[in-house]
Amino acid sequence: MNEIYLSSACQPVVCSCGFQAASEPFYHIDRVLDTNCLIYVVKGTMYVSEDGTEHEIGAGELLFLKHHIRHYGTSETQRGTKWYYVHFYLDDPSDGTPRFSPDPSPLVQGQALLSYEVLPKKVGGLKNSEIERRFSELVKYCHLRDDMKKMRINNMFASLLIDIALMKYTNDRKHSLSRRICDWLDKHYNEPFSTSALEKQFFLSYKRMAAVFKEEKGMTMQQYHTERRMQTACDLLKAMLLPVNEIASDLGYDDPLYFSRCFHAKYGVSPRSYRTSAKTDY
Repeated sequence: MNEIYLSSACQPVVCSCGFQAASEPFYHIDRVLDTNCLIYVVKGTMYVSEDGTEHEIGAGELLFLKHHIRHYGTSETQRGTKWYYVHFYLDDPSDGTPRFSPDPSPLVQGQALLSYEVLPKKVGGLKNSEIERRFSELVKYCHLRDDMKKMRINNMFASLLIDIALMKYTNDRKHSLSRRICDWLDKHYNEPFSTSALEKQFFLSYKRMAAVFKEEKGMTMQQYHTERRMQTACDLLKAMLLPVNEIASDLGYDDPLYFSRCFHAKYGVSPRSYRTSAKTDY
């Protein structure tokens, strides 16, 4: 309903963006815009109806409102509510009259690489996330003096929309809690395993995450983390001539002897013996 499309043939064009805080209670303005609108609430709750469909946008949630569709406030937004907004144009295949024409030149074997991705209407769970941080960066950059500012802002916003578009798949099994934990551990394999860091990242108790992860993956989170480090250790031992103690340090092990013991427990040989035997594979 009132979907907004992200096109591979056309970059979004930002018309305005900013950050606002309600000094007094208010109802969202009744209007019909020529641009699409993205609202991200940082604090409080905002109430907006689009073409008769009511939306409640809480802290850490974003909502897309489509151009040429009436939207208005249905309930009072309270004082202290804070939000980011972006007004933008996008090529829309649903109205048959794209605002911006794609380059007709062939890209691959005589065919243009043209595709559309439907943006999710609403996304939640973004409080203190990377997405929230990028909203802040986008608005801050709008106030800088830069001859290339408009182009940079459009690029920043396009990247943001791509990541938001991917979020509509987060309910798929491949994006389950355990998968997201794996993704996070993959990025932090070179740091000591930390239960508190996991709790801070996912806003869940370690006990709850551990139960879900073990059920879906058949191993503990710490076992997965160790497995990831050991796999990387094997790659480094085969591909680089760094001393074992430097590899241990790069993987987040303060004690190279402890690293060697972990490696031996996993593979049955020392890191040095593994490196020697691996040379015969080349």
